[in-house]
Amino acid sequence: MTVARSVSDVLSEHVQFEVDCIDRMYLNVYVPQLQYAAGLVGYVHRRLGLPVASTAPLARITDQFSAAVRHFARDNAVPWVDFAKGQRKDDVMHEQLQRFTAVEGVVFIGRAQEKTNLFRTEKRRDSNGDSYPWIVKTTGLVNQFYFYCLDADFGPFFLKFCSYFPYNAKLCINGNEWAKRQAAQAGIGFEPLDNGFAAVDDPAAVQAICDGLGPAHIDALLRKWLARLPHPFSAADRAAGYCYDISILQAEFSLTQMLDKPVSGRIFFEQVIRDNLDIGRPDQVALIFDRKLIRRGPRATPGRFATRVITDGVTPSLHVDYKHTRIKQYHKEGRALRTETTINDTTDFGIGKRLTNLPALREIGSTANRRLLRVQSISHDPITGTDALHAITAPITTATGARIPGLRLGEMRSHALLAALPLFRLQPNGFANKDLRTLTAELRAVPAEQVTAGQMTYDLRRLRARGLIARIPHTHRYTITDQGLHTAMFLSAVHDRFLPTGLAHLDDHATSPPLRAASRAYQAAIENLSHTTGLAA
Repeated sequence: MTVARSVSDVLSEHVQFEVDCIDRMYLNVYVPQLQYAAGLVGYVHRRLGLPVASTAPLARITDQFSAAVRHFARDNAVPWVDFAKGQRKDDVMHEQLQRFTAVEGVVFIGRAQEKTNLFRTEKRRDSNGDSYPWIVKTTGLVNQFYFYCLDADFGPFFLKFCSYFPYNAKLCINGNEWAKRQAAQAGIGFEPLDNGFAAVDDPAAVQAICDGLGPAHIDALLRKWLARLPHPFSAADRAAGYCYDISILQAEFSLTQMLDKPVSGRIFFEQVIRDNLDIGRPDQVALIFDRKLIRRGPRATPGRFATRVITDGVTPSLHVDYKHTRIKQYHKEGRALRTETTINDTTDFGIGKRLTNLPALREIGSTANRRLLRVQSISHDPITGTDALHAITAPITTATGARIPGLRLGEMRSHALLAALPLFRLQPNGFANKDLRTLTAELRAVPAEQVTAGQMTYDLRRLRARGLIARIPHTHRYTITDQGLHTAMFLSAVHDRFLPTGLAHLDDHATSPPLRAASRAYQAAIENLSHTTGLAA
């Protein structure tokens, strides 16, 4: 019986190093006093000195801010991009970065029309029928100015301003990019990975850097660039207390585990998916997030409880949801196992949204990543199995540089060797070159004299190099090892029973076997999809 192990336990045997880091963060940048109608009225009265509670006087500030952004782009020779509908802004950033040569600065400014929350003035009537202006909170489609910048400490980031009062903004940063720049400044050697580290000289030092990223660094980044970019509010406004604050809109926490066998990593992760299709069940989700889930009644926990496997191109990913939080797990760039917890609403965990709550939020996100690995189970270690298969079929290079070819599966000569080995298990004196030569010739259905002693010496060397047989000391005889017996019996059965039967079922003349029927149904579904989507044309 196979005993399942946790994915965390299996990974401990194959992870070269791991990095736990704040990943992408999307932050609200706002003036607290101007997030409600009464505060806006106070601004109009006290700062603008107007008795009328209307947003109309704010249009002048809006025009001044828009003009300042245009002048900034012109005076500093900053490229201007009007985003088209559906255009990926990150793609534009990557393209512009390739032409950007400065250590830091504004890479380009983008403008897009987006729906957002804002204040408008509507007419209301009093008891006498006289109209008066009234400020209400609503939504509208307005211009958004994207400042895509490169910072010496944080790398690429963007700050997006709404062009309409109260000029709320969004700040998007990447903690992994910050960590890479801090590592470079500290002189720590590393190989970069997209949004992470592929190799590092000092993993402990890199982890210490990642642990050091906190609210003060992010706040300092915002203040630094607010002082450089066009500002919607005047210096007098800021002196009067109308200053930007930061809250957490979305925070992503990543755990990147670099595997010692990258080629086997995808096979490992696909096995993890197969063995954990029930990971999204409420009882499993409760273990991952260490939260009590209520399934029925007026206080039932919101959200769907299901495991979703999503394939982007050829890379599958596993998704688990809890309220507004999602854990995503995937095989990253064929080299690492990546686990990411994205928290979209901090109140799901009873934590406030202010940036000062980032350490508590990080504790939840990082712990969820670890808990997922401990809750996930796996029936076997696919990386070890893949290594074992590779060790048998691939060539071996000895310490002296000699090359010993592998035992290629499906090749009659290799199969005859594997099929013959178990027959010598009960011989106490083992077997010699001549014994194996006679038996393999029979299994290959060739005359015994056609198999030379030199050829058999070559084959014995292949078996011995892989630990399938062992030489009896001071003799020219051999015994089959325990590992050799198990391996030979398994591979012989696969060759003699599984593969021929399966291929026979897939033969064009086979009409009734289920495997052929399933293959035809799959092919029909693919053809139907191609016609439906127009790919056939």
